[in-house]
Amino acid sequence: MIRVLVVDDDFMVAKVHSGYVERTPGFTVVGAVHTGADALRAVRDLAPDLVLLDIYLPDLDGLTVLRELRADPSTVDTDVIVITAARDVDTIRGAMRGGALHYLIKPFSYAALRDQLDHVGSLHAKLARLSARPTAGQQDVDDVFGTRARSTSALPKGLTTQTAQLVRQALVDHPDGLSASECAKATELSRPSARRYLEHFVETGRAEVRLRYGGTGRPERQYHWRS
Repeated sequence: MIRVLVVDDDFMVAKVHSGYVERTPGFTVVGAVHTGADALRAVRDLAPDLVLLDIYLPDLDGLTVLRELRADPSTVDTDVIVITAARDVDTIRGAMRGGALHYLIKPFSYAALRDQLDHVGSLHAKLARLSARPTAGQQDVDDVFGTRARSTSALPKGLTTQTAQLVRQALVDHPDGLSASECAKATELSRPSARRYLEHFVETGRAEVRLRYGGTGRPERQYHWRS
């Protein structure tokens, strides 16, 4: 589980954002605080993996909190997503230079936050795999630093978010991969429909294709979710 600290001066907003996090598989809220000083204290005491950080706080502003987290060896590795109503370029630049993973402008939907949380989860998984190797290749580095694929919220005409999530979950549940026929059976979709979603995930970089060779005939396309 990725442990999250929510920092927002508004108690109700913090509660809503905490609910968003708890709805997301693989994430849990370890605390919610409402001032900059409490944020710094909570990060040191609770050691969260990720902080959802507001900018407008009653004592220290969020950028000051971010700089102090980066200056402290005990908190320097804590991931931060800035969540704020601030739209000025100086604040956005400060968040980027302070090492924030992303910057979400309020108000936003659960889907928008879910997309960023999924990205954090993917990064954690990739870095965990890399840590098991003595060195990383350029392709590994590009995979971590490269441009992220579009989320399933940006779907081509004729595809729906609910069905995309169904197909995605089927791939996640079958780490050895699925053919279009196997995916159709697992999701109770027609084979052509399942294949459309699978190919969409491949085109957007969220899944990959490997060829599975049988005894005779053409090799079968096997789809794997890229965690």
